[in-house]
Amino acid sequence: MQKNINIEFPLEIFLALREDENKLSAEIKKLIAAKYYKEKKLSIGQAAELANLSEEEFIKYLAEQGISIFNFDHPNEIIEDVQNA
Repeated sequence: MQKNINIEFPLEIFLALREDENKLSAEIKKLIAAKYYKEKKLSIGQAAELANLSEEEFIKYLAEQGISIFNFDHPNEIIEDVQNA
């Protein structure tokens, strides 16, 4: 099941970006997925699904954004993240 969320942009900003709506939507989803993964609100699998990428593609995207997948405060967090994937 999907949930649609609308984001309003001032027309001038949208035009300045020179992106089509689908490409902009895909980029926003990747950015949000990366943010929530970094904040530990989503597992790598959940974030990849939100970004509409495979886990491998999402890990590469995280690396491009300078976000490490090895940010764990406690060893149990690694196990928990793998179980939630």
